Amino acid sequence: MAVWDQLASDESIDKTVKALMGHGIEAFVVETRKEAKKKVLDMIPARSEVMTMTSVTLDAIGLSAEINRADGKFKPVRDKLYAMDRKTQAVEMNRLGAAPEVALGSVHAVTQDGSLLIASATGSQLPAYVYGAGKVIWVAGSQKIVKDTNEGMRRIYEYVFPLENERAKKAYGVGSGVNKLLIIHKEIAPGRMTLIVVKEKLGF
Repeated sequence: MAVWDQLASDESIDKTVKALMGHGIEAFVVETRKEAKKKVLDMIPARSEVMTMTSVTLDAIGLSAEINRADGKFKPVRDKLYAMDRKTQAVEMNRLGAAPEVALGSVHAVTQDGSLLIASATGSQLPAYVYGAGKVIWVAGSQKIVKDTNEGMRRIYEYVFPLENERAKKAYGVGSGVNKLLIIHKEIAPGRMTLIVVKEKLGF
């Protein structure tokens, strides 16, 4: 069984970055979570409407708190969502989450041949990633780099899901599931998608 939490080698990272760039996905490599956080913040214009997707990685590097704090630097979509009623405003809430100016999150696997894999229980983050958001920025520890999509699927089912299932039970009282799965092979809009690879173990 592969060790899914082992940091990738520099050679593997370089190969992955080149492949992603060839698929229209910008990719940067940083050494630390602190550098990753600064890189993301530098990429987002002030007063932008930003949606932080649920992410252990974003929480770990302090980006969720930074974006969503009430200092007026950004326009957090979550502020609007928290003020709305799911029973009466579900459609409007779905639209807000699906098409922010900027969507921030992470991925569950990055392949050396330039694809990204994202699993979800509800699929709430996927519309923004696929098409709705004006810009998408992901942060991922280099332990998420795998050989190909087959290994990426194995990583999700063998490693990511058990950990996320336990996290969900503690956080929400119910388990998670690999109910919807997104595989991104290429982006045709220049500059729309960016992945920041961190040479630290972050998230699942």
